[in-house]
Amino acid sequence: MTELNTSIRVEVKTQYIEEQSSPKEEKYLFSYTVTIVNLGKKSAKLMTRHWVITDGNGQQSEVQGEGVVGETPVIEPDTAYQYTSGTMLDSPLGFMEGYYEMVIDNDESFHAAIPRFRLAVPGLLH
Repeated sequence: MTELNTSIRVEVKTQYIEEQSSPKEEKYLFSYTVTIVNLGKKSAKLMTRHWVITDGNGQQSEVQGEGVVGETPVIEPDTAYQYTSGTMLDSPLGFMEGYYEMVIDNDESFHAAIPRFRLAVPGLLH
């Protein structure tokens, strides 16, 4: 397995979901929309995900599992796959990062890096 493959680009946009959060109970819900772009010449299938989630208190949790949002998509060359999911934090600030295990031609597997991104309540950081 190759540790990193630059033929897959991962972009993430986040949003704080105020109406489903409860700061008094230290519950902050964030959604994140991930776009996975296949810049390579072969189709790539997303097999598993591995997330490291760090809250503002430095507490880490890991999430691993098959596919994303119930799917194991095949991403054709020069196309993208997009999905939205969410996470609950115990603090108004946190970070996520990780990787997807991808397979090319049902043969070669590699990790596609998910760059570290911030989850923050609006107005928290200037």
